[in-house]
Amino acid sequence: MKRFALIGAAGFVAERHIKAIKETGNVLVAAMDTFDVMGRMDSYFPEAEFFTSEAELGQFLKQEKEKGEAVDFVSICSPNYLHITHIQLALKNGCHAICEKPLVIHSSDLEKIKQLEAESGKKVYTVLQLRYHPAILELKKEIDAAEKKHFDIELQYITSRGKWYSKSWKGDLEKSGGIAMNIGIHFFDMLSWIFGPVKQNSIKLFEATKAAGQLHLEKARVNWFLSLDCDDLPQAATAAGKRTYRSIKIEGKEIEFSGGFTDLHTLTYQNILSGNGFGVEDARESIGLVEGM
Repeated sequence: MKRFALIGAAGFVAERHIKAIKETGNVLVAAMDTFDVMGRMDSYFPEAEFFTSEAELGQFLKQEKEKGEAVDFVSICSPNYLHITHIQLALKNGCHAICEKPLVIHSSDLEKIKQLEAESGKKVYTVLQLRYHPAILELKKEIDAAEKKHFDIELQYITSRGKWYSKSWKGDLEKSGGIAMNIGIHFFDMLSWIFGPVKQNSIKLFEATKAAGQLHLEKARVNWFLSLDCDDLPQAATAAGKRTYRSIKIEGKEIEFSGGFTDLHTLTYQNILSGNGFGVEDARESIGLVEGM
């Protein structure tokens, strides 16, 4: 049984991590968030310590290590711009780190992480859960085996957000990296993983709530569109009461992967715990791509 701490415990994605820790048979011994109402903990790890500052968590990690009860992993679900700071906190206290995407928002920080790994002997893993999705795995297998060597792709991802979004860290370009980094990064990672490295990226639109462009990969040309605006939803999605629409068409054929997301974080943790997780170099291509937009 591995001992975990978690930073950013109040955020939406944190529950997926807490659930994954539980489902892999491990224990969350401490959680931290500046937001201090954490009722969700009672459903998973009611005995976990809870802190509202990084300093308190750092002290706890240090004390546990000194007692011979070191925390093995720190899961990081904090705002994007804080990831590098929280990775440093984990590794300097003798813990591996599991960090939500994007791992960082500046490529230069990837070198800092590699240096921290070398100094600490600990590993930093990133969450790239689409690489475990059954439909995406099948697609990669088909593309790798295909006689055709270049594909035309249409990507649309529209996920409506309310007025709160622009007033939060997510709406701050310096803190989130913008819409392409915040909501598009896992699609760009998936596409470059399947269709090869980036050759050219041309931006047609880049605003606070939407972005579009054309991406040339080794094996594909991708026309992509991302939006947080509900007015961009297709009429069929609106009529069905849906606030999110995702579509990937390859040579005009729709790739269906709307379902199957439920257990991908648990699968991510299983692979990390067995020594097969994704690390710094796996994140480099997509971060470099989005940073250059």
